[in-house]
Amino acid sequence: MSNQLAPAGAGAPNLVPERFANPLKQIGTILQQPAVRRALPMTLMIGLIAAAALAWVMLSTPPQRTLFAGLGDADKAAVTQALTTGGIANRIDPDTGAVTVGRDDYAKARMLLASQNLPKSAPTGYAILDDMPMGTSRAVEGERLRQARESDLAQSIQEIDTVDSARVHLAMPEDSVFVRDNPAPSASVVLKLVAGRSLGDAQVASIVNLVASSVPGMKPDAVTVVDQMGNLLSKPGGTDSATQASDDRIEFQRKVEEKYRTQLIQLLTPLVGAGNFSAEVQADVDLDQTQATRESYDKDGALRAEQGNWTTDAGASAPPSGIPGALSNTPPPASQITTPAAKAAAQAPANGQPAAGAANAATPAGPMPDSQKASDSYTRAYDLGREVSVTQGAPGAIKRLSVAVVLRDPGTGKPRSQAEVNNITQAVRAAVGYDQSRNDQVTVIQAKFAGADADAASTPWYQASWLPMVLRNVTAIVVALLVLLFGVRPLAKTLLKKREEAAQPRLALGNGSGGEGGEGGEAHHAPVSIDMLEGGRGYDDRVGLVRGFTRDNPARAALAVRDMIKSDAQ
Repeated sequence: MSNQLAPAGAGAPNLVPERFANPLKQIGTILQQPAVRRALPMTLMIGLIAAAALAWVMLSTPPQRTLFAGLGDADKAAVTQALTTGGIANRIDPDTGAVTVGRDDYAKARMLLASQNLPKSAPTGYAILDDMPMGTSRAVEGERLRQARESDLAQSIQEIDTVDSARVHLAMPEDSVFVRDNPAPSASVVLKLVAGRSLGDAQVASIVNLVASSVPGMKPDAVTVVDQMGNLLSKPGGTDSATQASDDRIEFQRKVEEKYRTQLIQLLTPLVGAGNFSAEVQADVDLDQTQATRESYDKDGALRAEQGNWTTDAGASAPPSGIPGALSNTPPPASQITTPAAKAAAQAPANGQPAAGAANAATPAGPMPDSQKASDSYTRAYDLGREVSVTQGAPGAIKRLSVAVVLRDPGTGKPRSQAEVNNITQAVRAAVGYDQSRNDQVTVIQAKFAGADADAASTPWYQASWLPMVLRNVTAIVVALLVLLFGVRPLAKTLLKKREEAAQPRLALGNGSGGEGGEGGEAHHAPVSIDMLEGGRGYDDRVGLVRGFTRDNPARAALAVRDMIKSDAQ
């Protein structure tokens, strides 16, 4: 009897692990304990679920892209706070300290920060002079000053919304004592514009004048502005050159055409809908300046000036002279009628135009009788009625206007009627100011457009923007499903099976113990044998089997206990 129970009793001392003997054996012994074995499936299942969650997080997180590198702490805090408030996930690289966002959110983050003027802080150009050591030579000091001016000008130009970054190069020759040997300074500006944006002529002129005004002695003609594509933005020769005049004419014509095009868009959008039409305008603008001067004269004129002289005859009687009242005085001659010319000469001082230089200043006032004149010579100037008219025509008159409008086919199988097209044509003519005398032309047709559907069909599906995000999410879901199907599901089945097997002996023992108090209780449970004790799987199963064996065979159980006591005493 004792030999039959020896295997069950002999295994008990081996359950005690040896301290610090063999770590692997000690770990194996710990794993063989009933409590650890019962908790092992649940632990494995939790670990697999955690691994699946970790794989999901790693695969579902998009790849990061550096947004800003080398920012100060204040700017870094402001940028991260703005991104978090805007709902954009961001992180700070622990190695480089750069602010990174997801590749899909990069453009959105840049626009959000640009709308808030972030980052704000930037070192000024004159901060270079603060680090200048003592004892610096004059040449190095001049170069530092030039570099500071270049940096400060570049930062001023970057304040323009269209400019992403700028670099300024100043060519400043050294001063000379000879005035003729002092060349004028010059500058060149390299601009990196924002994608899809361009600078207008007024903005380029403002940059040129900004640089020229910041350097003493620099003229605007000496400033060259170039963009990142190598296009020359500044106009050579200044604003008075022929090229500038031609560009101004083209720009004026473009503005006129843009005005008419805007009117057509505002007219046709409510009628046919946005994107359902295309309108183009060609305006022939008269940009020539005309000036006309006209003078007209009146036939009748007024005497303006008279100049001449006359002489008297020696044989003619002398004018009265001597003492008035004496008998020797001769009587004055009889009065005579004067000529119209002499009358006009007498009236000239009364008109406010005095005669220019009389020949004999001592001649008494009043007309000289023709009988006393030997000869006369006069030069007279007359004022004629004159009218001067100056007419100057301003440029900008429309010589001819051509308008073309294409309407999108509704696509419903029934095109627009001719009456509807005619009504739209009349509306377009009224909007642009159609004038038949100028031979204006307005054409409205309807046709099918190659819209967004054709563009989408021409793009391969594997180059679509949504494909990387879908692949990441699908991969994460597949990995999670594989972990659940091939990891968690078998462990759960094994755990449930063990619980069912452990519940069956307990149910049998419970039925047997309950049958002892009644009649025929021994017929309700199977007897426990020594083989069943040796075949027990767990600690709880063996305890239940020992209880059943003790209940069925109390005498044999007592003998087994006695043998174990004796062996322990020996």
